[in-house]
Amino acid sequence: MPSVLGLLEAREKKVREEVARLYEEAERVQTALGEAERALQRLTDAHATVAEVLAEPPATVAEAVRSAVAGSVVPRRTEGMAVSVPAPDYQRIVSVLESEAGREGMRCRQLAVALGLQVVPAKAEGVRSKAKRLVERGWARQVRPGVFTVPGALPG
Repeated sequence: MPSVLGLLEAREKKVREEVARLYEEAERVQTALGEAERALQRLTDAHATVAEVLAEPPATVAEAVRSAVAGSVVPRRTEGMAVSVPAPDYQRIVSVLESEAGREGMRCRQLAVALGLQVVPAKAEGVRSKAKRLVERGWARQVRPGVFTVPGALPG
């Protein structure tokens, strides 16, 4: 017949294993809960943003839709449109062109340097393409071939 102490030790071992299993399960649940909470926050933020946009006067939303070019991240600029409307890369270019150095006009290589890009042909051509798109949409102007500035700046 087994001893009482032996039975207690066996029972204690079994309960310890159960506690360890529950702790592991709790960690998995905690990780899943954190992921679910982050996903919920992203959805809540998206919902709030969409609600804000839809709360704007219909004329403002319709004008933004009309001024957009299909597939573009740079809509046509209209009076009072904020610089935060184009995609971030384009915003950075407009910001550089609005700086003191940019008001006199900048070449694409100079823009690339000001944007912190490597001055290699591929990067300069990418900047040139974006600058020309900004000109086409009214966010910038070309004062001479290959020299860009913002619309209100005087030619240098």
